[in-house]
Amino acid sequence: MRPEQWEIFKKAARLEKLDKTPLALIIDSPWIPGYLGINHMDYYLDPELWFQSNLKIHQEFPDIIFIPSWWMEYGMAAEPSALGTKIKFWENNTPSEFHTLFRIEDIDDLPKYEVEHDAFMALTLHRIRMQKQRILDHGYTLPIVTSRGPLCTAGFVRNTTNFMMDIIEKPEWAHKLIDLSTNLIIDWLKAQAKAMGNTVEGIFILDDIVGFIGEDDYQEFAHPYLKRICDAFPKDWIKIYHNDADINACLKHLPDCGFNVLNWGKQTDIAEVKNSVGDRICLMGNVNPLEIGVQGTPQEVFDATLDVLEKSNGEGIILSLGGGVSPGMPRDNIVALQQALDEFNSK
Repeated sequence: MRPEQWEIFKKAARLEKLDKTPLALIIDSPWIPGYLGINHMDYYLDPELWFQSNLKIHQEFPDIIFIPSWWMEYGMAAEPSALGTKIKFWENNTPSEFHTLFRIEDIDDLPKYEVEHDAFMALTLHRIRMQKQRILDHGYTLPIVTSRGPLCTAGFVRNTTNFMMDIIEKPEWAHKLIDLSTNLIIDWLKAQAKAMGNTVEGIFILDDIVGFIGEDDYQEFAHPYLKRICDAFPKDWIKIYHNDADINACLKHLPDCGFNVLNWGKQTDIAEVKNSVGDRICLMGNVNPLEIGVQGTPQEVFDATLDVLEKSNGEGIILSLGGGVSPGMPRDNIVALQQALDEFNSK
């Protein structure tokens, strides 16, 4: 994103009045290589190809705010890799994770992590330092540092099913793993901020596993840790939370964590979300990303976009998909999003 787009995003996140409803999309390696017809391995390993790919996307859609801007990432590999998770790479897909903490009681035997030197965190930080100035010189900014959330990270390390069982059967050990993941995430975000420099004014946390638990478990196993992450950064920073699983258990509590922006999934209608927390947090969503964004026609995308905008009255909202841009979303459907927004804003 460009600096002026970040200023618009910040105002929207703080629920300030805007003349027009903005559009922001989360883009990363699940979508970009396929959209451009390139190999995932080349995208991750060829610095020039990575730069030119992101530049092409930003130039092709100059009016869209891309979150978190130019995202240096290896799919979801960075966070779990620092805790020993096995990462498998594929030619035409994002990396997959295979858990290595087979007994949660072995958590005490995990080696101490070092975000500056461990696995894909170290590689990501090197890429940030390598590309940062070139991105800034092209007129873009790097305002947001990004991490998977504590439950998501714990699920990768332990296996999500096993981790869910641990919450019920071994809650004290589950807390230890979530605590470790939370500390890792805070250190990881700070390391990214150090590498990017003084352009950083926000954090972006993605944790869908929060949507797998009920409200009581959310209060015990998620809320305190999400709040700790938000509290670790300046109060005036923008804090964005993504969860495109079910949000009913956590919805009314998220503003109390310190988040300014919620990007949520297709399961909960925007009218319901706005009625619940619309005056306490900016809503970023929620056009159905798969059945509409990828599989729908441009007209269906157009209609669904107007539905989201009209139900929200375009206030307290950043138009987006209900999640990130999914693999396979075509250009015509992105254009349809923009056209629907232009029609709404013109009124």
